[in-house]
Amino acid sequence: MSLSLVLATAALLAAEPTPLPPGHPTTPAGSPVAPGTPLPSGHPTVDANKLPPSAEELMKQLDSSEGLREREKTFEIASSLGKLYYTNGRNTEALAYLGQAQAKADGVRSLFLASRKKLGKAPIATPEAANCGFTPGQALDAMEAVAQSRAKSGDTAGAAACARAALVPAMDVDVLRGNALYLGGDSANALKAYARVLEVEPRHEEALYAHSSLLFETKGEDLQALKSAREGFDALVTANPESPRAAMARELSVRIDETVKAGGRRKWLASRAADRKVRLSQSTAQAAALPPDAPRPLSPEMVDAVKNTERTPELEAGLTKLVEEGEEHLARGRYQEALANYTRVVPFQPENGRAKAGMAWALVGLGRPMGARVWSVALQSDAGAVEKLGDTLLAKGDAKGAKALWEKLAQDVPNYPNKAALQAKLSQ
Repeated sequence: MSLSLVLATAALLAAEPTPLPPGHPTTPAGSPVAPGTPLPSGHPTVDANKLPPSAEELMKQLDSSEGLREREKTFEIASSLGKLYYTNGRNTEALAYLGQAQAKADGVRSLFLASRKKLGKAPIATPEAANCGFTPGQALDAMEAVAQSRAKSGDTAGAAACARAALVPAMDVDVLRGNALYLGGDSANALKAYARVLEVEPRHEEALYAHSSLLFETKGEDLQALKSAREGFDALVTANPESPRAAMARELSVRIDETVKAGGRRKWLASRAADRKVRLSQSTAQAAALPPDAPRPLSPEMVDAVKNTERTPELEAGLTKLVEEGEEHLARGRYQEALANYTRVVPFQPENGRAKAGMAWALVGLGRPMGARVWSVALQSDAGAVEKLGDTLLAKGDAKGAKALWEKLAQDVPNYPNKAALQAKLSQ
């Protein structure tokens, strides 16, 4: 949990009048207290070792705060609450607060679009070049006031530059809104949320990737939409060639090009099916020519067979046992054996966070080139399962391995929601 989220939550909770405990001494508002100053007589004791509240505890407090959703909020508080709920999988609440934050940014957004229209094709200056005077963490309404002042004075270029800089956190809000809408099944409005970002910043990496991916996913028969998706992926690669998303963007651009040439997704899939039949006949002929004891090649149909295997209780129990054995191998440093177990599980249970975490850690332990990629996927899909793997290693006696895993998790996910608890484990 980041400090900004904690502060925003604390600010909202403090906004609700709460009586002090009986006998609590009053303190003049705004009176500074020097570090190390003894507490006044009668002041309740403070536990210096008490950890800050977890995300779950914060949300319980917020849920119990009557009228919180309707209460007037600043952009910063509304967006922080939206991020808190989004990060913890509560998209309905996230959308409510992110929508409130978006509304707070609509004024400066309109100012930017109007100012840019007046400028025509002239480039937008940086906030430094425009001398906006913004400081890190400055409130959006304060930055908007600067941009509005520039506009009133006739400084259109300065108004555009300052308004564009003020909109940086607002664009993050729109991306999160798009993500939450998509996860809730509202792809049409998710596309609109990403498009809002691209209207302000056409090269915004996350919005480009999300917008193009969603167009490709939902507009498979709309050739013009597919072309727009390809243009978005190409723009991402041009603007961010070193981005972790660039390789996938290139691959998807090629796939979209093939889909457009085929006349749409259905025709593209039909052509792939025809190609698969040709490859199957070729592989069958090749297999017939092999010696009786030679290994047979794995065909696409065999892969499909794995996916379509009936999920019986016996199969599920066997997969669970393989995962447990894999964790035992990891705790003993037997990474190759662990990887062998997990590769038997993941094809049947691709969404099993526990198995993906174990596979990722096995690959990291082996130093495989794919280790970093699989580790990244495991963190993105279920970082909590990665943390729990550390608990399992510790319980099995691998304290060194558990600490190494937690340290890598803390390093690679600096905004990890359960960061306080993770740091507590590392400090033990």
